[in-house]
Amino acid sequence: MNSEYIYLHGFASSPNSVKANYLRDRFSQIQIPLTIPDLNQSDFTHLTMTRQLRQVVATFPPAPTPVTLIGSSFGGLASAWLGETELQCQKLVLLAPAFTFLSLWLSILGEQTVTNWRSQKFLSVYHYGEKRSLPLSYDFVTDLYQYPETKIQRQIPTLIIHGIKDEVIPIQASRDFAASRPWVKLIELDSDHSLANVLPEIWQEISTFCQLNNV
Repeated sequence: MNSEYIYLHGFASSPNSVKANYLRDRFSQIQIPLTIPDLNQSDFTHLTMTRQLRQVVATFPPAPTPVTLIGSSFGGLASAWLGETELQCQKLVLLAPAFTFLSLWLSILGEQTVTNWRSQKFLSVYHYGEKRSLPLSYDFVTDLYQYPETKIQRQIPTLIIHGIKDEVIPIQASRDFAASRPWVKLIELDSDHSLANVLPEIWQEISTFCQLNNV
C-alpha cells in the first residue's frame, strides 16, 4: 500500500516556504501528491503543539493507509510526536527538527521577557510567512511543556537532516536525539537552519529513504 505524504512547515512559517514549494514541485514531478496543511489556521496567536497535532491527524487518510511525515524545524518536532502517537505514521523525515526548542527559545528571550509574556499573556513574534509581527499566546509555552522529547521512543524509521552551521537549533540537539535511538539516521550537511543551499541533496536523501525511485 502506497504511503500518503504530508509536509509540516516550521514555526511562524507557511505552506509557501522555500522548502515547502521545492518539495511540492519535486513530488509533483513524480506524480505523488504532497499535502501541506497551513498550521497557522489563520490564527497564529493561539497556536499550540496540541492544536497542531490534532489538525494534522485530521488530514490523515483513512486507516490503514500509511503516512510518511516530512517536517521542518517545529514541524519536525510535531512530526516526531505524531510518529510516537499515531500508528499510521510509518516513516519520518525531519529537517532541522526543533528539538530543545522551548528551552532554547526561553533562554534567548531572557527571564524578564518571559515573565512579562506570562503576565501579559501575549508576546509579539515576527511571522516569516506573514512578513509581520503577530501576538502569540503564552498558552503556547504551557502546552509545549507537555511534550518532553525523552518520551519519543517509538521505533519508527526516521531520517534526520540537519545543517552543521544551524544557528537556530544547534545540530547537537539532533545528535543527542539520534544517539540513543538506533532507528534514527542522522545526515549532517554543510548548511544553516534554512537548509536552502542543499535542497537537491535533501531531495535525493528523501527519495532514497522513501524509495520514491521505485514508485
